[in-house]
Amino acid sequence: MFGLGTQELLFIILLILLFFGGKKIPELMKGLGKGVRSFKEGMKEVEKDSDKTDKTDDSASK
Repeated sequence: MFGLGTQELLFIILLILLFFGGKKIPELMKGLGKGVRSFKEGMKEVEKDSDKTDKTDDSASK
């Protein structure tokens, strides 16, 4: 995963725990999940718009 080994990942997790504490991590993960979900929905919308544009371009050129 991104060229990181087990020791590096454990160190990063330890730093996150020290920075934010155990109680804040679930809130951070929830926010991250919402952000990823929103990004995916936006990408689907862009793809859908792109498909509509391609279809109208194809029918207009005929």
